[in-house]
Amino acid sequence: MTDLFFLASKLFEFVGSPTRVGVLLLVLAMIFAYTRRARLSRRLMAASAVLLTAVVIGPLGHFLAVPLETRFPRQPDDIAAPDGVVVLGGSVDEALSIQTGRITFTEAAERLTAAVELRRRFPHAKLVFSGGSAALSGSIATEAEIVKRFWRSLGADEGDATYEDRSRNTYENALFTRDLVKPNPGERWLLITSAMHMPRAMGVFRKVGFEVTAYPVDYRTDGRLFGLGLVKYSVQGVATADFAAHEWIGLVVYWLTGRSAELFPGP
Repeated sequence: MTDLFFLASKLFEFVGSPTRVGVLLLVLAMIFAYTRRARLSRRLMAASAVLLTAVVIGPLGHFLAVPLETRFPRQPDDIAAPDGVVVLGGSVDEALSIQTGRITFTEAAERLTAAVELRRRFPHAKLVFSGGSAALSGSIATEAEIVKRFWRSLGADEGDATYEDRSRNTYENALFTRDLVKPNPGERWLLITSAMHMPRAMGVFRKVGFEVTAYPVDYRTDGRLFGLGLVKYSVQGVATADFAAHEWIGLVVYWLTGRSAELFPGP
């Protein structure tokens, strides 16, 4: 059942992207243009143009992302020392890291650097990284292995960090990490992940009974729903829209399949 869910999630991840939907509409419009369905072709082309414009230079990504990123507040600078810190995967491009022999980060690299900062401030807090491989076929290395190499090169891990290397998605992150660290009642654990991903992650951790405090990082917006400005590069608008849409779909799917405690988890 878990494998089926994993495969289905990968399929929805591919087809649920606003950018890919816009391109698909354009392709269908071109196909119908060579049939007797010229009117349908024009409608599909118009829909594609509107959607892709909203994604690339418009407000779609911003409006989808802001409610997610502002759901859990940023932690103050004078936060009390936690008992432990859990960092979710998604910060490393495994394939490129293996091919180039150098650690290649994704846009979510702040998940790792924020953990390093907290480690230096709270050296006695347990540090846990959770992330295996999200590849459909076998991978040479897991994300946990690559992150271990990175953290040890910075001195953030002196052999006392813990790595969970089996998880392939957020639900498995929470489940396997809980079983690995076995948190004691009353302990205070911080959960580090991207601000857009935080609502879904918190819902899953609550569902498996692992109480954590949100420590969101990797913001893509300024948090103001109507404080919109044009993005500098088109790829930024595309990435934000696709990431946010992925999270909204994930929230619904995880709730419907019983993997999250709430539809839209909050503080």
